Amino acid sequence: MRYVFLGNSLQEWGIALAVALGASVLMYVSKCFILRRLNAIAQRTATRVDDWLARILRSTYPVFMVVVSLYLGSLLLELPRKYEVGLWRIAVTAMLLQAAFWGDAAVRSWRARLRSNTDSTAGATSAAIIDFVLRMVVWVVFVLMILDNLGFNITTLVASLGIGGIAVALAVQNILGDLLASLSIVLDKPFVVGDFIIVGEQLGTVEYIGLKTTRLRGLGGDQIIFSNGDILKARIGNQTRMHTRRAAFQVRVRYGTSAEQLAGIPQLIKDIILKQKATADFERAHLFALGEWSLNYEVVYWIKSPDYFVFVDTQQAIFLDLVRAFEERGIDFAYPMRMIVRDPDDRQGELPPFDQPLQQGPPPAQTH
Repeated sequence: MRYVFLGNSLQEWGIALAVALGASVLMYVSKCFILRRLNAIAQRTATRVDDWLARILRSTYPVFMVVVSLYLGSLLLELPRKYEVGLWRIAVTAMLLQAAFWGDAAVRSWRARLRSNTDSTAGATSAAIIDFVLRMVVWVVFVLMILDNLGFNITTLVASLGIGGIAVALAVQNILGDLLASLSIVLDKPFVVGDFIIVGEQLGTVEYIGLKTTRLRGLGGDQIIFSNGDILKARIGNQTRMHTRRAAFQVRVRYGTSAEQLAGIPQLIKDIILKQKATADFERAHLFALGEWSLNYEVVYWIKSPDYFVFVDTQQAIFLDLVRAFEERGIDFAYPMRMIVRDPDDRQGELPPFDQPLQQGPPPAQTH
């Protein structure tokens, strides 16, 4: 007796199952062979492409191979239309899910490569933010494709999501603004974790760059928190990326210093700064102002290192040498003072000697 099931004999079902089993074994063996070859190539080469392909291939799951193999076997059978459509949708859904896992693995592989090529602290936050956004995009796209394959009207769904997205965006526009600002910080890199920056009147070392906030560690040990949107609106001074440091100071000399001494002060300052040639380059020194109580010189030089301690050590050495040189030449620094000249014939308001108490007038009359 010939048994028939869904319009196909047992022999035809057996052939279909055999084809499905053979396709599953072939795909699994092919995966293992290609993966072994890629691993061997990866050990001999410095390129990252083979590592990237190997990681993607390792994310190929046997369950999806089995589903696709069963669909290939079903092509040998004569099935009702509704079964053919159902099997097709199941197979396409499996392939789309597998493609989503491949895309997810590709993004994670890119993130691992980015973290290995950058500083562990500076690149960690950047890689995490981009990884989150890309993986979310991958899964949203493939989920919509799967729903469309299963017969859902994604046009209406996308339109509904668009209207709802506008409403949500209006409600959380500040959060979305900070999120987009974080992406701008990650991609443009005005600063990274570990940089010492100045934002307005606040300064500190960048500790963390998140999806909404950026956190600095201030000089006093306190933590300063900015929203990403606010920090991008401000002027940012990145001290870490400084190659040289401009230093300027003023020297105030008292009135009464001879013209010869005043003329020699710029060369004197230049010689002192040139002694620090390992760390400083002289630019200029000039008498630039006649102040109320001093003759003012302006001095400008450059520190060759961005290190703040090199700057303060060099400036200290320059100041000490300048004090010694002025002492040797009898030049006095000026300090604020005011001279009051009084008419000797004007005796009104003259203060008594220090050893005499001030005379006080009669006490005011008391009224009742």
